[in-house]
Amino acid sequence: MISLYRYLLGLLAAIIVGSALPCAADSIAVNYSVGITINTGGKEFAPYHIASNRRGTVTQQHSALMSAALWHEMDTTKRLSWGAGIEAWGGYASSANYLRYDPASDVMNVNSQHPARLWMQQLWIEGKHRGVLLTLGQKDIDPGFVNRNLSSGDLVMSGNARAPFGAKIGFVNYQNIPFTHGWVQIKGEIGYYRLGDSKWLKNHYNYYNNFITTNYWFNYKNLYLRTNPSKQLVLTFGMQAACQFAGTVTYYKNGQVMQETKMKANAKAFWHAFIPGNGGENLGDKKYVEGNHVGSWDIALEYKLRSGQTLRCYYQSLLEDGSGVGKFNGFDGLWGIEYRSGNHGVVTGTVAEFLTLMNQSGPLHFAYKDFTDTDHPHGSEIGFAATGSDDYYNNYCYDGYHNRGMSIGSPMAKSPIYNTDGYLRFTDNRLRGFHLGLMGELGSQVSYRALLSWRKSFGTPFIPRLTPLTATSMMLEATYTPKWLRGLEIKAQLAHDHGTLYGDNTGALISIFYNGNFSF
Repeated sequence: MISLYRYLLGLLAAIIVGSALPCAADSIAVNYSVGITINTGGKEFAPYHIASNRRGTVTQQHSALMSAALWHEMDTTKRLSWGAGIEAWGGYASSANYLRYDPASDVMNVNSQHPARLWMQQLWIEGKHRGVLLTLGQKDIDPGFVNRNLSSGDLVMSGNARAPFGAKIGFVNYQNIPFTHGWVQIKGEIGYYRLGDSKWLKNHYNYYNNFITTNYWFNYKNLYLRTNPSKQLVLTFGMQAACQFAGTVTYYKNGQVMQETKMKANAKAFWHAFIPGNGGENLGDKKYVEGNHVGSWDIALEYKLRSGQTLRCYYQSLLEDGSGVGKFNGFDGLWGIEYRSGNHGVVTGTVAEFLTLMNQSGPLHFAYKDFTDTDHPHGSEIGFAATGSDDYYNNYCYDGYHNRGMSIGSPMAKSPIYNTDGYLRFTDNRLRGFHLGLMGELGSQVSYRALLSWRKSFGTPFIPRLTPLTATSMMLEATYTPKWLRGLEIKAQLAHDHGTLYGDNTGALISIFYNGNFSF
């Protein structure tokens, strides 16, 4: 993997040099952003809509954070072009109390934890040749399927958690497929990453029961097909897939280490992260599929009105294994409709979504050959199998589909950061809920955004709740961009949670950013 990384780095350097030589006399434009973000709330964590879909930057009850970013945009109109950027955050954030087992005293002690006082949010360099893009480093990944400002969140890569660090290759936006005369376009990418969250997991784990998995790898890829976007009716269809693989898993029982398995990060493991297959060091990996795979089928239909307005309907079907790929999980997924006005006005965009993760391919998972190595019980000609209980975002040897406690997929499934008992997996992934988003402008200098979400959680397929938990979360945001100082942005948010899932919590946030650019 190291030699491959060096090869990609050399290729990227060649692209940058090749794109810079013809225009050595030209100036290089650099954008920058500096800001401060302050929030406060009534509980240990920020209200749901202040913390969610914010790339994992604001999570605690109180924080005062500063951020700074520099980046050079890639010119997609040129055959050869490059881009680079850096973004850092730091400051104060309050602590939350977790439980941790102390073997010396045989009791659970309070374990106070807070985010790092300084961290790198993004650091990347990228280059393109024609329609092919290569990126190295840590950069936000956005499939672009849902509206990140208004949606409840993409089911696979929502922008709710911090971006991973690694290398990816893919297309620059959508590219025309040869011989289709522009009627069909393709977009896709594949990357291998590290999340770098092993220290966070070790600091927040209870060291009593279940397991902890550290130093694992992460793979993400997507592939989309789209009809001609200049036409009145546009169809988009595609698939996303992600996988956690390799690493070391340590099982605990009543505070004692029961087993430790180091899973190899060899060529076979990297291949099985791309094309699922059985193998690996764990018994489950050998018998079933290596790694923790999460993905979705995505389909959208967009209609453009002659007045410039756009209506878009979309559906994401979440999948964990073959039953999800084969769509045996009923109506599970994110159903949405989006409106864009295409003009300035009081309402510029709205989103309405329905999310259900109730089916999960049925309540049972049983295959007779798992125990007898035959497809037919007792010699019968009829095979017996029940491939259900998908347990979305969870896995039997990986600590859930999250980065530093924040769900990488939909934040509507309660993120593990809220598990103050030190349990690192998702506790509420079987749910149904609604989400509404609205944005618009109240003049040339003031815009607004409003979000409202409701959900009812029934626990997980393996650990159901006797009494369902509910949550109603709302947020109102106002943004002021004064004409007297171009580049200044002042944003205020007021949010409230009500219900038994997060408890009652009211909080506020204010941020001040200045954005500009210079050339050299």
